[in-house]
Amino acid sequence: MLLALVPGKRDAANCLELIRQVHARTAGRSDLLITSDAHAPYATAIKAVYGVEQPQPRRSGPGRPPKPKRVLPPGLCYATVCKKRKKGRVVEVTRALIFGTVLLLGAYLKRSAVSTTINTSFVERNNGTDRHQNSRKHRKTCGFSKDIVVHHAASYFIGFSYNFCWCVRTLRSPGEEGHWQQRTPAMAAELTDHVWGLWEWITYPARPR
Repeated sequence: MLLALVPGKRDAANCLELIRQVHARTAGRSDLLITSDAHAPYATAIKAVYGVEQPQPRRSGPGRPPKPKRVLPPGLCYATVCKKRKKGRVVEVTRALIFGTVLLLGAYLKRSAVSTTINTSFVERNNGTDRHQNSRKHRKTCGFSKDIVVHHAASYFIGFSYNFCWCVRTLRSPGEEGHWQQRTPAMAAELTDHVWGLWEWITYPARPR
């Protein structure tokens, strides 16, 4: 399931907006394992969005009281994957736990039905699917966008139609008489009971009543 999409450069502002969207679309849950590459603005954004201000004990004597300290919820884990490349090939992978505890990380990985280690394979797989579906992002072609507004619109269209219109092989489930039932991410998340066609997606009201 693609939870959030923010086209543009991976600067601090866009990283913050991305984390805000994830926070909103998971109803503010904090019992999460978040993974990314070692891009520094992600850690800052996670602390800003998920952090809660905690009052600090007042010191004896004159002076201003200490400012509240921003702390993360105890159930949140954030880990990174740093890949070292040589001549275009990955030669080393370093995993690091940034926020949370090792015991909590182990519990979340044990809870997961799809992964047993810290990785970014899911977002990397989605990036590959995105480039496959959106010719504006094909590498070494003349299909690039000439207008940034249209590029953003195409990115949103491809990104969010993926949830409802694109059947993912690893999400299929056993059906009747030995046949597989194809499922989209939205079907796996129980947001719909069928694969949407593009026409249904295009004509669905943006703000249904």
